[in-house]
Amino acid sequence: MSKLDWSLDAYDYELPPQCIAQNPVTPRDHSRLLVIDSPETHQHCIFRTLPEFLKSGDLLVLNNTRVIPARMYGEKSTGAKVEILLLEEKHPNTWLALVKPGKRFHIGSEIIFPAIIPSPLPDLQKLVATVIDTDAETGGRLLHFALPDHISLIQVLEYFGQIPFPPYVTDSQADPAQYQTVYANPAGSVAAPTAGLHFTPELLNTLQAKGIEQAVVTLHVGLGTFRPLEVTDVTTHQMHSEWLEVSQATVEKIQETKAKGGRVIAVGTTTVRALEGVANITRKNSLDCHEDQAKLLQPFCGYTDLFIYPGYQWQVVDGLITNFHLPKSSLLMLVSALIGRERLLNLYKEAIAQEYRFYSFGDAMLILPEARIN
Repeated sequence: MSKLDWSLDAYDYELPPQCIAQNPVTPRDHSRLLVIDSPETHQHCIFRTLPEFLKSGDLLVLNNTRVIPARMYGEKSTGAKVEILLLEEKHPNTWLALVKPGKRFHIGSEIIFPAIIPSPLPDLQKLVATVIDTDAETGGRLLHFALPDHISLIQVLEYFGQIPFPPYVTDSQADPAQYQTVYANPAGSVAAPTAGLHFTPELLNTLQAKGIEQAVVTLHVGLGTFRPLEVTDVTTHQMHSEWLEVSQATVEKIQETKAKGGRVIAVGTTTVRALEGVANITRKNSLDCHEDQAKLLQPFCGYTDLFIYPGYQWQVVDGLITNFHLPKSSLLMLVSALIGRERLLNLYKEAIAQEYRFYSFGDAMLILPEARIN
């Protein structure tokens, strides 16, 4: 640890534009995999070889959230064009959203969204949303959508919205289904948990056959995951909270894995935030803070604003599968907390030299427990 580990500028690096993946690899598990297997060594592999690096008795924990068609295009009554990105449902059919151009949208403003594909409901060929409040933290607007009482926006969103690819994906021929994991289930994210995009049903079956168990959490990816840091001292950054659920079944699998000497491998930084976020909540609510955190872990449904950066004391996660992340991002800091900032940036330099593909549609990294710094 050094003071540099808490400086935003220390997480910067140069990435050639051609390294930003615009399309996913097909099949999904043919992406490259950088395996960090000890404090000093690493290997260049292919993702489908993942079972070779895990052991019977290990537990993979996956984030099963589904990306919603959160990007919507509409217009004001004046005809002015509007683009919004839904972030989170605050109340029934009332959503926090980023609005462009936002400054012109005051409380009471209305936006009309025409259906982009015909709705099966004859009376629902357009949506009307009204600005009912502003949000100082995000700069967004609280929008209430006028819908019949028995219909939620999520139920009809596919007729009005589009899956929002990240802003750095500017020239993609990817199908929206390729921006969903094969195990996606509950809808609610505005961005994919991208480490999970590399898995195929066949690879999951192979892992299961080897005795590598699987469990799921749900964390709906929102502003907390991709919001840029605006402070020079990263310790002063406040994460935007995100909704998560860790079930009783997942808690029991984690506890059984730890009790038998297995390792908990998180698939993606959002899974890390879910598991470690719940562990921190459990610890705060516990009378005995010295007991094993995995034993104390409790099912939880609610919000986390946990920010992980170097110096963090890990409680549940032993290893990590993750993609390559943007400079100066909270995700880069989370991974640095696992293997160290300097080593991570050196690995990124090598990955660039080896022409790895970066970001959401890019390649992956496996950090084995043997490579952790604490």
